[in-house]
Amino acid sequence: MDAPSRLRPPLLERPDGGAAFALVVGLVGFLAIVTMLYFARAVFVPVALAVLLSFVLAPLILVLRRIRVPRTLSVAVVVVAAFLGIITVGGVVALQLADLATELPRYQQTIREKIRTLKGATEGSGTFDRLSQMVQELGMELESAPGVRPENAPMPVEIREPEQGPIAMAKSIAEPLLHPLGIIGVVFIFTVFILLQREDLRNRFIRLAGAHDIQRTTAALDDAASRLSRFFLTQVALNAGFGTVIGLGLWAIGVPSPALWGLLAAVLRFVPYVGAIVAALLPLIFAVAVDPGWTIVLSTALLFLIVEPVVGHIIEPLLYGRSTGLSPVAVIAAATFWTWLWGPIGLVLATPLTLCLVVLGRHVDQFDFLDVMLGDRPALSGPELFYQRMLANDPTEAAAKAEEFLKEGTVIAYLDEVALPGLRLAQRDAERGALEPERLERIETSVTELLENLSFYDDPPDGDTSDPEAEAALEEAGRHPSSYPAVDPSRFPPQWRQGTSILCVAVRSRLDLAAAGVIAHVLDRHGLGSETVMAEQILPASEQPTARDECAVVILSSLEARSLALLRYSVRRIRRRMPNALVVLAAWGA
Repeated sequence: MDAPSRLRPPLLERPDGGAAFALVVGLVGFLAIVTMLYFARAVFVPVALAVLLSFVLAPLILVLRRIRVPRTLSVAVVVVAAFLGIITVGGVVALQLADLATELPRYQQTIREKIRTLKGATEGSGTFDRLSQMVQELGMELESAPGVRPENAPMPVEIREPEQGPIAMAKSIAEPLLHPLGIIGVVFIFTVFILLQREDLRNRFIRLAGAHDIQRTTAALDDAASRLSRFFLTQVALNAGFGTVIGLGLWAIGVPSPALWGLLAAVLRFVPYVGAIVAALLPLIFAVAVDPGWTIVLSTALLFLIVEPVVGHIIEPLLYGRSTGLSPVAVIAAATFWTWLWGPIGLVLATPLTLCLVVLGRHVDQFDFLDVMLGDRPALSGPELFYQRMLANDPTEAAAKAEEFLKEGTVIAYLDEVALPGLRLAQRDAERGALEPERLERIETSVTELLENLSFYDDPPDGDTSDPEAEAALEEAGRHPSSYPAVDPSRFPPQWRQGTSILCVAVRSRLDLAAAGVIAHVLDRHGLGSETVMAEQILPASEQPTARDECAVVILSSLEARSLALLRYSVRRIRRRMPNALVVLAAWGA
């Protein structure tokens, strides 16, 4: 044994040890990345903002480039316009906040009156008042207790700060503005360089990610860039429209500072699920302070109850399609993670950053786990889910998934695109010895029960499915139900239509018998009677001739994928037994 092999750790020689070592390395790398993102957030937050802003501005620059505007001028015009808009919006917010601060004392009397009204409405029970009075009396008794000496109590002291001079006042005003202005400046610089060097950055990423397969990497980058740009630009436009409608509505209702609440509504709507709720609570609170009655409060609540569902359930699906590509659970988890990592900015950036990770996982094999964990695509494909349900002896759920598929597809398409590929997965596990005979029998029984349930469904499809697994299976099937047309039984020879003149023979296993049952189901849908049997029931040479030997057609069903010798042998035996029959070999695994 050489020296290197003697020194090699035994843990790394075993496959399970290598997997454990890779898992540890991955966890350490993840913790290192999270630590770096947390402690260097002052750098990464502006970079993330610049990257996302570049996705939003890239389509506008491409429009200018198409009309022959030079790249540098296009970038300068678009970026300057964007940042002037941001600064203008910030100025409007500052003015609105100043006006709101000056008006706050006017609302105190209204709030007191509402509190008195609510208190008077609850005086009937008297429980709260009696409890409050009891607490006050106990406090007075404790203060007058013998062990307490009020004369020795510390004297209250009021601290007054000296009046600030002009320099100190200017410093107190400038300091809160320097940090956000600094972030805006860094974002501005990064955005300009990203847009100017877009092609160079793309080429460098191709070099790092996959120079050995430039075609695939380029296609992935182009697809990711177009999807992200379209999504971010649409989201910005949609949320800006939402904020505009809310601001105008609050202005018409009479809520103070409507521009401020409209802007907050647009920004908070980037936060999934809870953003719109928070955006509604803030103006509702001020509506309570403004209106002596409840008209403005109810009108504000009604405004959000109408606008948010219309935008979220009607306009967004029309613009984004059926989904944004993110799992709802992943959106909540990402919002929590990025908020903990980067604070309020992380909460706003959670959805865009998570979408970037999902796109990366869909196009880079090394990061496909990101798509599985964060994306909305089903974790199991249609055939995998079919096989898993058959393995679990749960044909009921499989039938429910088939029902969703049949809203847009046909039964034969489901059998061809889902059931048979699922049986091929089972055959693969059986060939490597992972399935016991009991489980094979369980799968065959479940498939038989599922086929009985499918016999109650008729083509053509008559609806739209919202189930993600069925949607994915339909996409894999190509959504072409017309490619499986019904066949007129009169086109077949008369002897094929007499009773069970077609024999579906399972070559070897119970899985072959399940596949033969699929064939028999399809034949029955076309008006052709058939019988399903195992090969050993008809092939022994010593058996006396039976009525089955007069069958017109024999269909051999086999999922065997390792060798064709068994299939040739089975065909020869069938021909010797039934020389006049038409033999059809359904080699599903070949």
